[in-house]
Amino acid sequence: MAAATTSLGFSLSTSSSSSSSLLSRSHNNLMFSNRISSRNDVRCRLIEPLRSDNGRPSIPVFNEHNLPGFLTSRHPVNMVNENNTRLRIFSGTANPLLSQEIACYMGLELGKIKIKRFADGEIYVQLQESVRGCDVYLVQPTCPPANENLMELLIMIDACRRASAKTITAVIPYFGYARADRKTQGRESIAAKLVANLITEAGANRVLACDLHSGQSMGYFDIPVDHVYGQPVILDYLASKTICSDDLVVVSPDVGGVARARAFAKKLSDAPLAIVDKRRHAHNVAEVMNLIGDVKGKVAVMVDDMIDTAGTIAKGAELLHREGAREVYACSTHAVFSPPAIKNLSSGLFQEVIITNTIPVMEQNYFPQLTVLSVANLLGETIWRVHDDCSDSSETYSSLGID
Repeated sequence: MAAATTSLGFSLSTSSSSSSSLLSRSHNNLMFSNRISSRNDVRCRLIEPLRSDNGRPSIPVFNEHNLPGFLTSRHPVNMVNENNTRLRIFSGTANPLLSQEIACYMGLELGKIKIKRFADGEIYVQLQESVRGCDVYLVQPTCPPANENLMELLIMIDACRRASAKTITAVIPYFGYARADRKTQGRESIAAKLVANLITEAGANRVLACDLHSGQSMGYFDIPVDHVYGQPVILDYLASKTICSDDLVVVSPDVGGVARARAFAKKLSDAPLAIVDKRRHAHNVAEVMNLIGDVKGKVAVMVDDMIDTAGTIAKGAELLHREGAREVYACSTHAVFSPPAIKNLSSGLFQEVIITNTIPVMEQNYFPQLTVLSVANLLGETIWRVHDDCSDSSETYSSLGID
């Protein structure tokens, strides 16, 4: 049976050129470097909020004749220099639309690859073009179904290694099993380390990941890891909103996310920080205890790396409303959206739920408050930098959110 492909599209547009006084410093910090501007003149642009008709968002389908301006590359294929003909991008079946967006941004075509599943569920991969001596980038998040997509990535890496690729970079927008990064009680596995070993042993030379659950996961790999943050894309979107700095407070949904929320608040003109005190009794089961900080009359922006069942963030939003918050926004890079996430998020607690497309969002999981932003430019620019062996100057890379 041939592998399934995705035909979902989103409404795309250029971000607003006007920014509020609140985010003026943030907006300046997020500008790309002169090198990027001279080559691409492209910034991380964003997707408009989903438009709904009777509660159902309109979902345009894009093809090569109908790509939005955001995906119109500044790198025409026939103008890519000779060095870049040794660069190949292949997509797995987990998120083909994001892979296509990355290729469009880079002015390249996705490599031809055959992926299918036999009747017993085994995965078959065959490259349909030569990669001998090439730098190969495999775009495949290990999102649900995590085991299927992880195994597919491993077989893709093996196929490239046996086809004599010069280097193999696993581009993993969402790294599954990242939450199992330590032992919290006896006789537990550390699955994040196991998965890192599998990717390394399969033959990957490098990993490019977006918003790992914890920074320590980078140390689990025995190969270089480029860690990209989705914050610039979300901040760029927030910069188009007219929110007074005196009205804003950034909220961490738990104590473990304080560092992430503090970094986010710093880029929002040093906005004040509030913390939800949470107790987790079991996996995907949390109890909200207290709120640390003042949110009365404020616009609260809750920041997290992922939304799974949305239990934590929904209970946190309830607490914020009880404490007098005027509006609550939810911002997250990874939209895992396991049931009952959609019910929790669409219950009227949130003014807007802002996510990125590191994980494809199924049509049935859309709701009017949902806004999806693209990280294609961010990942595409990072691939160019890795391929060109660019030095990782702090000023340039901080604008892209790259470690």
